[in-house]
Amino acid sequence: MSDTRHSADFWFDPLCPWAWMTSRWMGEVEQVRPVDVTWHPFSLAVLNEGRDLPDDYRAMLDRGWGPARVVTAARELHGQEAVKPLYDAIGTAIHPGGTKDYAEAIRIGLEGAGLPADLARFADTDEYDEQMRASTQQALDLVGDDVGTPVVAVDGVAFFGPVVTPAPKGEAAGKLWDGCVLVANTPGFYELKRTRDADPQFD
Repeated sequence: MSDTRHSADFWFDPLCPWAWMTSRWMGEVEQVRPVDVTWHPFSLAVLNEGRDLPDDYRAMLDRGWGPARVVTAARELHGQEAVKPLYDAIGTAIHPGGTKDYAEAIRIGLEGAGLPADLARFADTDEYDEQMRASTQQALDLVGDDVGTPVVAVDGVAFFGPVVTPAPKGEAAGKLWDGCVLVANTPGFYELKRTRDADPQFD
């Protein structure tokens, strides 16, 4: 284990269960490794504009503009420090909480994060879409557009993933982080992948 302090940038769509799993891992990493994490909104709806998608996935994305919009609005109006608490609260409602009503998840999230309830109005407006699109594009500029979420940049080198379930805890989380640092610092490294055979395991 190195004492070198690293930086991480984490892009998430609040709807994505795999981003949620990885964010739980990243929270564990913050406890056991010297790392500074910056959290960024990402919109899967923006990413998939104009793509031919299954009807059920398209319907989910069409309903899913709201949470990413509200997180973006919170960042613009209340600062970067509002992003992670709001993501945690909305994500808890959607994923382990099982809330399918995204307006309700936003309401719960704003209350849980201690943010004004009237931020919910931004779910149905495009007022901060330019900023949301810019945040999404920032990730894609680093990692390419054949990905989804999560996108994690380690010291400026970005990857899709890690995709993991259940989220490692304690030193196991730190060891996975050490591997991410290793591959990020390996010139020419691009990808490790295998087919998923498990669903996200929330706890």
